[in-house]
Amino acid sequence: MPSREKILIVDDDRFVRMALAEALRMWDYESLEAGTVAEAKQALASEEPRVVLLDIDLPDGSGLDVLTEIKTESPETIVIMITGSVDVPNTVAALRGGAYDFISKPIRLEEMRVTLRNAIETRTLRRQVKLARSEQASQFSFSEIIGQSECLLKMIDLAQRVAVSEVTSILLHGETGTGKDLFARAIHHCSDRANAPYLAINCAALPGNLIESELFGYEKGAFTDAKQRKEGLFEQAQGGTIFLDEIGELEIQLQAKLLRVLEGGTFRRVGGLKDIPLNVRIIAASNKDLKRASAEGNFRLDLYFRLSVIQIDVPPLRERGDDVLLITRHFVEKANLKRRGKQLKGLAPAVAKLFKNYKWTGNVRELRNVIERASILEDGEIVTMAHLPADMIDAQGSDGPNPTGIRLPDIGVPLKTVEAELARQAMTRTGGNLTQAARLLDISRDQLRYKLKKSGDYELSAD
Repeated sequence: MPSREKILIVDDDRFVRMALAEALRMWDYESLEAGTVAEAKQALASEEPRVVLLDIDLPDGSGLDVLTEIKTESPETIVIMITGSVDVPNTVAALRGGAYDFISKPIRLEEMRVTLRNAIETRTLRRQVKLARSEQASQFSFSEIIGQSECLLKMIDLAQRVAVSEVTSILLHGETGTGKDLFARAIHHCSDRANAPYLAINCAALPGNLIESELFGYEKGAFTDAKQRKEGLFEQAQGGTIFLDEIGELEIQLQAKLLRVLEGGTFRRVGGLKDIPLNVRIIAASNKDLKRASAEGNFRLDLYFRLSVIQIDVPPLRERGDDVLLITRHFVEKANLKRRGKQLKGLAPAVAKLFKNYKWTGNVRELRNVIERASILEDGEIVTMAHLPADMIDAQGSDGPNPTGIRLPDIGVPLKTVEAELARQAMTRTGGNLTQAARLLDISRDQLRYKLKKSGDYELSAD
């Protein structure tokens, strides 16, 4: 059973305290009483009440001084001031000092009950919002970006410096799947704008005629379907951050409008006549070389320079060394949360070697998809070659003249010996799983069993 809210009544009138205490018990609150400033301080220190009903006029001091002390020591404690006379200066001072509300004597109990309920609900909501923001900030902080490679750590250091700076235009450049959106969120949540909105739009996902209204909003009647006024991202994100993903896909006409907004610090809704001040940080991202795109006439050079006040280059996965294995471990752990039965423990040695040497053209996103695929298809505890995408396995030796990696010795070798050795390797790699080993060699299970029997290695074939 949840504990009852503890409420401290501070009033020098004993009958007022008794009446309020009885009412609080009826409303299922726990009541405490104090008749002086000294008693109030003692109760606050020992009992830590969630709510204080505080009279302004006390025999040994002012309730306003107690209010100041409460808000200094325990800002989340709700204080409702009580007074026998309406005193405007005192009322203003109490509200400025952090009092939730002000109630005059004689106290109307129903008014007090409603005020208490609203105050406690407000505090609960604030705590939930604070907790949600804290969890969100933790989820999207730089500490959640996995990797120890030198190139990644240098980039994180730069991004952290930029996050706490006053820079309002940042450009993230990197290949598809490198996690530019993750870095954008981390920059936002580690900045002074963390408590304000973070809004994202993919410039390549919306038709050009919709992006303008999504960014700037529109006035009622601005076009046929504009039945009412709509706020755009720039207005909704005031004080926060806007992430413009795939900025290189933005149409030239909209590039010019965006440049004017960034240069002028104001914008207008579509069909509007009023300039609205702009107070957002723009983080743009692109997998294209925007400077080269501007030379080809596909992106405005002046917009590129305006966006790239700070440019952060997100490194591709193939340049991050052992980070691929650290990230793999992370994705294996996530896959295990969804997996029924056996839990994956890691990679077979051959798979780990392949992962480190693979080009990962789809970067972290491709790696995540490979692990998700293997977790669905793999029956054992180790990710083996058997359930990796075929094109990934084929790419192992595609750069050389001998994609299989098999070389004929100068003195030759019997074909049956080669077949026996490959069958043995397939069984070793799959942990003795006959079905998976046969799949690696592209033969049937019975064919592999026959070859193993001929070579004398049939004891490996137990599934």
